[in-house]
Formats: sequence, C-alpha cells, structure tokens
Amino acid sequence: MTSIETPAAGVTRPPAAGSKPRADHGTLSRARGLGCKCPACRKVSRDYTNARTRLIAYGRWQPYADAEPVRAHIRMLSSFGVGVQRTRVLAGMSNGSLCRLLYGHGDQRGPSRRIRTETADRVLAIRPSIDLVAPSALVDGTGTRRRLQGLVAVGWPQIELARRAGIDKMSINDQLHEASTTARGSTARTIRDLYEQLWNVDPCTQGVGQRWAKEARAHALANGWVPPAAWDDDYIDSPAATPDVGEEVARYVAITEDATWLIETQDYTIAQAAHRLGITRNHLERALSYARQKGVAA
Repeated sequence: MTSIETPAAGVTRPPAAGSKPRADHGTLSRARGLGCKCPACRKVSRDYTNARTRLIAYGRWQPYADAEPVRAHIRMLSSFGVGVQRTRVLAGMSNGSLCRLLYGHGDQRGPSRRIRTETADRVLAIRPSIDLVAPSALVDGTGTRRRLQGLVAVGWPQIELARRAGIDKMSINDQLHEASTTARGSTARTIRDLYEQLWNVDPCTQGVGQRWAKEARAHALANGWVPPAAWDDDYIDSPAATPDVGEEVARYVAITEDATWLIETQDYTIAQAAHRLGITRNHLERALSYARQKGVAA
C-alpha cells in the first residue's frame, strides 16, 4: 500500500502568511482532508481504499495502533545515534505527524495515543545500524576500537591505517587507546569498511615493511590487543562481548566443516548455509577464509 505520509509527487506551495501549513501532495491528509484531486493524491486515495477493502474482507482491518511502542522505538534508535529527524525521513513521516507523536498537539493535548498502523510498521522496521547514523553523530566507540586494534595486531602500523582511512594519526591513536569512548558516525563507518578490506591481508604484501609490521604486532601484544580472528563478527560492536583468544581455530574449523557439508552435499549457497548455521554470511565467509589461511580447510 502506498505510504499515507510520504509525498509521492508534486510540489507543495509555501503557505500564505498566517495560514496553516498544508499537507504534502500524495498524502491522505491532502487527498481526503483537503479534497485535492491531483494525480498523486488521487492515487494515494485509491490505493488506500483498495487496501482497506481487502483487509476488511479478510477481517484484518486495523487502521490504528498503540503509539507508545513506536515512541519507545524512536527513543531507542536515538540512543544508537539514529536521530529523530533521520528516523522521520526513513519512515516517510511528515514533521507534523512526528511532532504529534512525540510532543503532542498545539492545543495542549498530550502526545498521540494512536498512530496509523502502516506508519507504525515503517518506524518499527528501522533497526539501529551504523549505516543510518548521521556523519557527525556520536556512537559507541567499542567496535571502532576493536577493529583498529585487531588490524594493528596483524601488522598494520597506525600511520598506515590513518593514511588509508583519511584520518589523522592522533585521532587513530585516541580510538586505539580508549582516549575516546565514542566515535563519529563517519569515522565508525570508515574504520568498519577498512577493517573489512584488510583484516585478512598481509600488510607486507601491500607495501608495509617487515620491520614496521613486526613493530605493530609487538605493540599490539604489549597492549593486549587481540587479532580479528578472536572476535565474532556478530558481537564485535557489543561492549559486553569478550574475545576468544584460544579456540578461534577450532571454532572456525567447526563452522567451515558444517558449511562445506551443506554447500557440497546439499547444494546450499553460502547465504543459505549461513542462515542454516544461524550466523551472518559475512561471519561464514570470514570463517572459511581464516580456515584456509591456517591450512585447515579443504
């Protein structure tokens, strides 16, 4: 069903001085509340009527949902760095709908007790992700720190990481040594992408001298930093997670053996095998690569 909040087409003219702002074209507020007959408004009205008729026929017509879980979800997203306005855009909500949901109406009434079901579904479908936060938003720095430390542990010097990331060395140093407990959204994304590129690449094959790689590994060892293989991809960002420094080979071998059996004998794809094993595709690919590096995979 077409969104009832997101503008579909057309341009809304600025309201005249002293008048109430009008709803955007392509929304039910404009189509039905104001009787607009533009193509976008006719379409959203038609789609709404068709969907409503179908749902009533199946006994599933629930036009409104409780607003409190939606407000709680927005607050949770905000705590992860996905701001209120960013959530509004992702959910296709208007500013007015968002304000009524969070703060109440202009006539002193409290926040909305109900919200349209389709709008609630769109908001609740948003999951906290580093890809959604604004570049300048501050997020927990745990994952960024662990990724940088892991790269140093396998021989990548700090200065080379700074160069490749396009970030000054002092900022890299702060993240590495917990001088900063947060990271900007743009920095967290950059380090995550860099980590994905380099975690299993020998720095000496990429122009890093043997001496510098050896010094980087020694520095990591002295600080107790663990290599990428010690972290489970699904939990590397969680402050509560702990590294596995002794059993990573056995763990990856077991995953590799199970995945290989599914792929070779059951015709599973890598994505299907990962789903069957209850892990992410990225985690499975890392296990396969790590096991091959150690010579324990077929």
